[in-house]
Parts: sequence; structure tokens; C-alpha cells
Amino acid sequence: YLQAGGAPSTVVELLSVNFTSIAGMVNVIANWLIQTGVPQTEVTTLVENHMTAMVLQHFDPKKADSIFNTDGNVPEWLPEMIQQPTWRSVFYKLAEQYPDCLFLNFTIKMISDAGFQGEITSVSTACHQIEVFTRVLKTSVATFLEGGEEAIEKHLPEFTKMVCHGEHTYLYSQLLMHMAAEETKGGASMRRLCQELQKAAVAKGLEVTPVTTALAHANEFPRACQALSSMLSRQALNPADITVLYKMYSEGDPPPVALIRMPDFLDLLVDALYNPASKISPEHKAKYVFLLAYSVSVVESSRRGKGRRLNKEELKSTIQAIEKTHTLLSNHKGSSDLIAEVSTLFSCLKFPVVGMGVLHWVDITVSEPNFFKLNTDHTPLHLVLVDEIVSNHLLLHQRALDLLTRLFENTYDELDVLVRLELKKMLLDRMLHLLHKGCVMPVVTFITRCVEDTDISLVRHFVTELLDMIAPPYTEEFVRLLLPLIENKAVTDKLRTSDGKDPVSEFIDHCRTNFVNQV
Repeated sequence: YLQAGGAPSTVVELLSVNFTSIAGMVNVIANWLIQTGVPQTEVTTLVENHMTAMVLQHFDPKKADSIFNTDGNVPEWLPEMIQQPTWRSVFYKLAEQYPDCLFLNFTIKMISDAGFQGEITSVSTACHQIEVFTRVLKTSVATFLEGGEEAIEKHLPEFTKMVCHGEHTYLYSQLLMHMAAEETKGGASMRRLCQELQKAAVAKGLEVTPVTTALAHANEFPRACQALSSMLSRQALNPADITVLYKMYSEGDPPPVALIRMPDFLDLLVDALYNPASKISPEHKAKYVFLLAYSVSVVESSRRGKGRRLNKEELKSTIQAIEKTHTLLSNHKGSSDLIAEVSTLFSCLKFPVVGMGVLHWVDITVSEPNFFKLNTDHTPLHLVLVDEIVSNHLLLHQRALDLLTRLFENTYDELDVLVRLELKKMLLDRMLHLLHKGCVMPVVTFITRCVEDTDISLVRHFVTELLDMIAPPYTEEFVRLLLPLIENKAVTDKLRTSDGKDPVSEFIDHCRTNFVNQV
């Protein structure tokens, strides 16, 4: 323009009039906000949130893909951008909206290569690239194995969503985890994870029975495979298929016990034998009992070149325990009828499968609308049985707590106020027994969560009994959870004495002395 004779002042005027500099204006205003006293982090978040909303609103996958088409190189700003958590989350959201965008698929792979694969579990785009998917699967499984129950509860839903993206991803994941489950070290935990994944897939309405039976080598036993597949697909047992399995497992060379150890099948057997509404024909009852006892008590081991070896030492006693409890519970529904058989029930409850079955029976029975209205005992025998199950079986603690919390949260509007309070006090005593047997954090967590909605006298009763049970040393986690409840004046003021020698004051003093950062 200048070489053609244009005036410099016109150049300056045209450039200044037509140049908007949106980014520059944003920076100027952001600096003004900081100078007026707004924290820099707050200003940064404000700008980032607005930019995120604008990108999500105006993103064009065709224009994004054209970035590669022009020169084929990675944009210089992309590696730096994926280092920031805010922009990574933007890419995850965009990848969910535009799964076919080449630019976004490439970016997700870059994020995975950069070591952030732990964040990608909920991104379906990861399911389209085997390298990314495998890396995410490995990271997720490691998180589950290291984090235990808490990790499973927290991360299983998004993990299930990723793995159940398609038949190929589910089969690939289950196959890899199934192979890992055969290892001696950590095999049992991996098998549990396979079963949790299968259970979650069934809950989502997916038909995964063929994969489950194939991984259990059921195809080598076509008749057993057909019988199992039929029942698992319909989620219902039937005498014809049960008879097929019974004959095969009671013969000299039975199929592997793993075939009938599928959680879904075991749940169906337990429900058939311990659900009061279930009606099994007397001529087939023994077959149901045999299959349940066989699946939980027979130990199978294999030696190289010597085939399978079966240990059936506990089979007979397990069958007897299931038969006794099934007969007692199906013939006597009321507490008074069962009082005379308590010693028999207690001895049978030492078997884990019986504990599971009886807990299922108790759950259904006490959940009937009028159960506590018609019950006259202070502590119904049904809940005494729950105490005994808790004492014997650590792995049933969570199920027992789930039952007790559900009962505690019921309103019982049909009962008198005082009767209702006594009932809930009795349920708290059951929870305290559960706590005494090792289920500490889940019980205390529940109580601290429901303080606002619970009669204060009940909370006070729990605190009084708890402080009588516990003694130092305490863990930081326990103190962090319990101390706010103990310091709640509405709960504990009536439990304190003027000389400070009461359990409440002693607990608080101990915490202040030994857990400075927590108080």
C-alpha cells in the first residue's frame, strides 16, 4: 500500500478501526479485575469457563480435521494444551459429542501417550483405539486392585460404561482379565472384578451370557452350557435344566465346578431355596440343594499331566446344613416357631452359603409392611440371626449393614412414636454389634450422615454405647469422621460432667492431644 503511494496515516487509521483484538481486550479486563482485588485464580477460572462454553458451542469437527489436511503436522499449541487439566476435560467432552472427528481421536491418543490415561475411562472415543483402550483398561484394573472395595464402589459405573461400549470391548476386557485371574497372585481379586463387571453388564440389560459361559469353558460341555445359558438368559431356574446339571455333577467325571460358580446362577439358587415365596417341588428340592452345596464346597485342583482332582470333604455337611435351614425356614415363618430350633440354626449358620441364604430370607421377611407392627419381641429372632451371621462371616458385613440401614431409614408411620423409637434403638444396637465385629467405618459413616434427620436421643444412644466400646489408639480417618459428631453439643452436652471425667470429654481431649491437625 505504501509502495503504491498510500499515506501512512491512512494505514494507521484503517488498521486501528478494523482491529478488534478480542484476546487482548480479555487480557486487559482480566488485569483490571486483578488490580481491583479479585483473586487471580478466580479470574483465570472465569475466563477458562467462558472459553470452554464457547468452544463446546461453536466447535466444528470439519474445520478441526482440516488442521491435519493442510500440512499433516501436529499444531504447536496442542502438546502444551493437553498438559492443562481444564483443556483436557474440554477435549473429553468434545470427543463424546464428536466420536468420528479425526483431530479429537488423535488428541485423545496424545493424552493417553502423555500418561493421563487414568482420566479417559468415561470417554467412549478410547474404545475405538485398541492401544488407548488397553492402556486405560490396565490403569483402571490397577486402581481397582490397589483401592479395594472403595475403588470398586467409586469407579465401577464409569469403568462399566467404557467396557460395555460394544460387544468387542466387553469380550476383549473379560478375556484379558479372565487370563489374569488364573494367576496365583491377585487372581481371586481379578476374578471378583470380572464378576462385578458381568453383574453390572446384566444390570444394564446386556446379554452377556454367551461370553460368560465361553470364558468358563462351558462349550466343552454342550449340555451343561445349554442348560446354564437357558436359565441365565431368562434369569429364572427350571426343573428340567436343573436336572441336567444335577445328573452331570453327580456322575463320576463332572464338568469343572467353575461352570456353576457364576454369581448370577448362585443368586438364583439362593433365592429359590431361601425366598419364602419360592415353591420348589419336593422331588426336585434335593437337586437344587446339591448344586448349591457342590458349587460352594467342592475344591478343584489340577496337576500337570494328572488331570483334575476333586476334594469333596465338605460337600455332605454343606448339603445337610442347607437342607436343615431350608426345611426350618420354609415351615416356620414366625419367631416363636423358630425359638426351639435356634441351636440348630446357629450351628448351620457357620457355613457361609447358609449365612447368605438366611440373610436373604431375613431381608425378605422383615421387609414385609406389617412385620414390626405384628412383632411383639424387643429383638425379633430374625435380627438375632443377623447378629450371628455378622459374627461368623466378615464378607457378609456389607449386606447386613445394607439391610439394617434400610430398616432404620423406614418411617414406620403405622407405629406409635415410642414404639418407633424403641425399634430404631434396637436397630442401632445391631449396628453397634456390626461395628464391634470390625465393620467400623461404614457404620460410623452412616450415622454421621443421618444425624440431621434422626431423633437426637437415638444419636446420643449410639454415641454413648460407642464410646463405651472403643479405646485408643485411633486412626486419623476414624477421628476425622467421628470427632465432629462427638463435638456436636446438641448430641453430647447431656453426656458431659462438670469435672471433665466423662467419656465424651476424654475422647475430645485425647484427640486434641494426639491429632493436632484434625482438631
